[in-house]
Amino acid sequence: MSSKMLKFVSTEKSMPNKRGAKNRVADFDEIYDEFNTNDAETQASRCSQCGVPFCQVNCPLHNNIPDWLMMTAEGRMLEAYELSSQTNNFPEICGRICPQDRLCEGSCVIEKGFESVTIGAVEKHITETAFAEGWVKPVAPRNERAETVGIIGAGPAGLSAAEMLRHRGYQVHVYDRYDRIGGLLMYGIPGFKLEKSIVERRGKLLRDSGVHFHLNVDVGGETRFEDIWAEHDAMLIATGVYKARDIATPGSGLNGIVPALEYLKASNRKSLGDQVEAFDNGTLNAESKDVVVIGGGDTAMDCVRTAIRQRAKSVSCLYRRDRTNMPGSQREVQNAEEEGVAFKWLSAPQAFLGEYKVGGVQAQRIHLGQPDATGRQVPEVIEGSTHELPADMVIKALGFDPEDLPAMFGLKGLEVTRWGTLKIDWRTMMTNLDGVFAAGDIVRGASLVVWGVRDGRDAAEAIDKWIMAAEDAPCAAGVER
Repeated sequence: MSSKMLKFVSTEKSMPNKRGAKNRVADFDEIYDEFNTNDAETQASRCSQCGVPFCQVNCPLHNNIPDWLMMTAEGRMLEAYELSSQTNNFPEICGRICPQDRLCEGSCVIEKGFESVTIGAVEKHITETAFAEGWVKPVAPRNERAETVGIIGAGPAGLSAAEMLRHRGYQVHVYDRYDRIGGLLMYGIPGFKLEKSIVERRGKLLRDSGVHFHLNVDVGGETRFEDIWAEHDAMLIATGVYKARDIATPGSGLNGIVPALEYLKASNRKSLGDQVEAFDNGTLNAESKDVVVIGGGDTAMDCVRTAIRQRAKSVSCLYRRDRTNMPGSQREVQNAEEEGVAFKWLSAPQAFLGEYKVGGVQAQRIHLGQPDATGRQVPEVIEGSTHELPADMVIKALGFDPEDLPAMFGLKGLEVTRWGTLKIDWRTMMTNLDGVFAAGDIVRGASLVVWGVRDGRDAAEAIDKWIMAAEDAPCAAGVER
């Protein structure tokens, strides 16, 4: 084993420098600096090179983390990048936005007592070094194939599948309803976590790799699914889930109560220089308002931190469980607290107050009772604990559900699960329609970007196998559409 490793006993964990809260809330730039070469090598050397790398096991992509940490510690950066990019299509993105404290770093065997290795920041450093050195090249398949694959959705799952299919030489066409590629990477995640130039850089690389993008295409609306399907040998549905979950609470129809994604999309579009009427007229702008965000996931954290940067008068996060039980990243909670967000743990909305426009939230305090079948403690209302919070704007960050998929695509025979997601055979990633595959949130429900990347890679492999099998048995490949 390299003598440069196992330095966790003598070297403390360190993150890249983080801009002070007062400074960073004035803009939407990323809050963390990048490691310099010396700091990256030093932090990578803390890896224990354990026999069972739980960081790798608990990464959805099963990244070869201990190996590229060792290469980084030894200054072998080109090798580290080549190994990192073998399992991850977007390591510079995952290094920024993955909740490492819940995945790889949270699984690090040296976490207790010595603190985990700073995996995410090193991953980001590896790829940014690769871009700076010119090592990141467009895909150049050895052989171009005649078969074409249509992908609906230019988010993480669709983009990762597109790249993997280009590696195999397929002609890839990606269709998306938006005017830019990236999906939630572009319009859902704020710039202080992921600057949009990073997404645009990856998009250019995919275009240079030969991926054809068809933007502003509303599949299932003006454009029929069948029309696109007829042009391709296989189809992949990777549209994500965007239907906001609602809350059955008195007053929920008042003006000023908005879905999280609509709010974040307006903010991101404004940052990109677009004209956004709902932002300019104040409907989706938190400036000078008392803002209450309901929810405890990463989307809720994005909303509260966005509202702070929009110069809200006050920002509170209402969550019915405690800090330990919240689904969002603890690192994001800490960042939000530093920036001035007030967290109201163990509180749930009882009613929204106001006549035409929301003016407050009537909330109740919560006690966590006995665990349910999932193992999570059940929230129980504490009688007589009603209290009010001022609110000129309420943002609902309660999660997302799929839209009515068969109706959305005009495919009556398309099967869905009882949760409304697309039903697939997980061994083949195929729906019940021969040649139509699905991946990402549209299959597993709202999840992490890294899972979308994983599903896209798996779908590309499954599509390749299906096309190759059809090529080997042409008489059995006919499909009645």
